[in-house]
Amino acid sequence: MGTDNLKERTARGIAWGAVNNGTVQVLNLVFGIVLARRLSEDDYGILALLTIFTALAGCIQSAGFSQALANMKPPTHRDYSAVFWFNTLAGISLYILLYIASPLIAAFFRLPVLTDVARFIFLCIPISALGIVPNAKLWIELRNRELAIAAIVSLALSGCVGIWLAYHGYGYWSLAWQQLLFISLSSLIKWCFTRWRPLLPIDMSPIRSMFRFSSKLLLTNMLTVTSQNVLTFIFGKLLPIGVVGQFNQANKWNTMGNSFISNTMQQVAQPVLTQASVTDNDEEPLVRQERVFRKMLRFTAFVTFPLMLGLALVAREFIVLTITERWLPCVPLLQTLCIGGAFLPLHTLYQNFIISRGRSDLYLRCIALMIVLQIVLTLSLSSLGIMAMVIAFSALNVAFTVCWHIALSRVAPISFLSALKDIIPFFIIALAVMAVTYVLTASVENLAILLASRIVIASILYVGLMKLLRSKTLEECIKFRL
Repeated sequence: MGTDNLKERTARGIAWGAVNNGTVQVLNLVFGIVLARRLSEDDYGILALLTIFTALAGCIQSAGFSQALANMKPPTHRDYSAVFWFNTLAGISLYILLYIASPLIAAFFRLPVLTDVARFIFLCIPISALGIVPNAKLWIELRNRELAIAAIVSLALSGCVGIWLAYHGYGYWSLAWQQLLFISLSSLIKWCFTRWRPLLPIDMSPIRSMFRFSSKLLLTNMLTVTSQNVLTFIFGKLLPIGVVGQFNQANKWNTMGNSFISNTMQQVAQPVLTQASVTDNDEEPLVRQERVFRKMLRFTAFVTFPLMLGLALVAREFIVLTITERWLPCVPLLQTLCIGGAFLPLHTLYQNFIISRGRSDLYLRCIALMIVLQIVLTLSLSSLGIMAMVIAFSALNVAFTVCWHIALSRVAPISFLSALKDIIPFFIIALAVMAVTYVLTASVENLAILLASRIVIASILYVGLMKLLRSKTLEECIKFRL
């Protein structure tokens, strides 16, 4: 594959990934606003408590085989079929296990209503298993246009159903139905796009050759899910369900912001970095991978810092205007989470580079260290209240960027100083822009005018500074056409 061809496919993959995640986030924004105005903190808290179980089950049933398939050159129909049958059997088995365990989960959180809700929500597990291989095929082939259509259509339809149920008094069940419908429609649409069918009889032998690589990713993904949901789990045990709902609301908006970039890069990073290791010219494969990685790193920093720091800047007026003053307690939580969330898309790039070099063991060690630090920090500060725990959580996300680079330096000679040169200028400029914008708009009292003026002023200042400093990243974004 030639350099120009890979560059074009990367650009188009990123562009369609941005279309996908951008539209998804807009729809999530609209549906989230409508539902939050209708539902209570308790409704969100009840569903939030089950997230860690569905997410961990999803990790187990996928078992890291999507990434393992991406690292094969290329995977065969037989490989895909083996993964499909493993996913399906694992999904069914996990649902049966969690169905039986649902009363125990309800007893742990002292919420009897969780039993029936859990058994319903856990249906997402076997249904999502059916869509893992079609999703992997589209992802590996960089068919992000199809992935975008699947995500947008399924979210739009499921969101409309969720809103209808919420306005007819179904409470937390509206959130449960929305989630189940989204998973079901997404899997169905991806099957239609791939037109792929598994082979019979069932042959699981390719699983053995992939398991050495994927097993590390399985454990790593489980630890990642734990780290993403550990605060909700601890809060669910220690705090009232309404407080859990406030945190869930803050974390939802923070996740929507940083996942827009993370998911966009996730859709192209590992396939592109893996393909970059195969060259048809005189350029060394590792040199080419490093060049592609650093370019992605600059682009990610260019977008994620103004987006996340900007969200922190407008958090108060945004929350009050969209989901009412009832959710004001989540504002300081959201602002704090945004600081740490600004660095998560960078972590995604580091993770994908390490995986593309076949070092899932390094990935595993880093995630294991992070989850241990998160649990220790959170529990040690629990007596100081929710805000102290959230501050520690966000600070760790920022600091752990150094750990990811140390891991990356084991597989590629990219100096920490060069990575800082790629990242820090965008952070400093974004921080300065938000500070200036805050000062310029501090006297504005009308919340709608304040929100609009901060968005407009910050955007103009940031783009203007980038043009003044002749940012190559900005120039490439302007020149690119779909």
